[in-house]
Amino acid sequence: MASTTETTTFAAAPFTNFVQGLVRFAERLGDRQGRRAQVEALYAKSDAELADIGLTRDQIARRVFGDLYYI
Repeated sequence: MASTTETTTFAAAPFTNFVQGLVRFAERLGDRQGRRAQVEALYAKSDAELADIGLTRDQIARRVFGDLYYI
């Protein structure tokens, strides 16, 4: 008696790409929220506190987002 095996190929690539896209989106969203929190924390500091760490208010965005954008 002969037996046969039938394999079904599942189109996993579109689903996998979709899930990977969702993961990348969540990572970027988390990164943005973290950077926004950094900006808010720095703006909450007094000018003297900013001077102690070597910053002025106009340099906050450059410090936080400088690696992402040319500011």
